[in-house]
Amino acid sequence: METKEIGEKVQKLREKKGYKQNQLANKAGISPTYIRDIEAGRKNPTVQVLGYICGALEITLQQFFTEEASPENQDKLGQLTAHQQELLNEFLKSLLK
Repeated sequence: METKEIGEKVQKLREKKGYKQNQLANKAGISPTYIRDIEAGRKNPTVQVLGYICGALEITLQQFFTEEASPENQDKLGQLTAHQQELLNEFLKSLLK
């Protein structure tokens, strides 16, 4: 997922929850400026920071990357071999530990 896509997804999920950027930042324990930069596609959050954001949004990292995947990403996932899909699932599970 590209930086811009991550930012768009964070914004979409934030708005779906009815949170303002400041509210999400406070719940996630990060600065409002950083949330604005992520949503604008200027910053790419680390897995740890994205985990904080997901926690504030009450979703898992796995849900962030799989829920409502864009058709473009669905096509990409469909092109993965069974082994690659297994590795991806293992990676996503490791993020949740």
